[in-house]
Amino acid sequence: MTGEVLRILLLALQLGFVAILYLILLGFARSLMRDLRSAEAQQLASRTGIGRLAVLESPDDEPPAGTTISLGPINSIGRNVNNTIYVEDDFASASHAMLTFRGRSWFVEDQGSTNGTYVNGHRIDRPVALSYGDEIMIGRVRMRLER
Repeated sequence: MTGEVLRILLLALQLGFVAILYLILLGFARSLMRDLRSAEAQQLASRTGIGRLAVLESPDDEPPAGTTISLGPINSIGRNVNNTIYVEDDFASASHAMLTFRGRSWFVEDQGSTNGTYVNGHRIDRPVALSYGDEIMIGRVRMRLER
């Protein structure tokens, strides 16, 4: 009888060990799927941008009014063609402003421009956190931050 009890106990231990192995493999599979989804979301965000600027007003039509510009995490704005966002306006400096995404917020910072950078009609002199819907004015070009 003790041999039969020992056999049942060994079978229960084997089944428990196999169940633990399956739970560990299931945890690894969940973790792998979560990482793959996260990587896919990051890749999609890098393709579509993590935000957009809608051009509301552009006297010299560069960028054209009515267009939207996809944003990356770091965006330089100005009259120099090497900027991420090229603004053709005599009132914009070559390197006018920097628009960055830090943590969970957008920030705009004037880069020492001659005519200043405006957020919702107020001239800024330091980095300013933005909310979606805020308007940025670079020279005479007015843009709105959107999702």
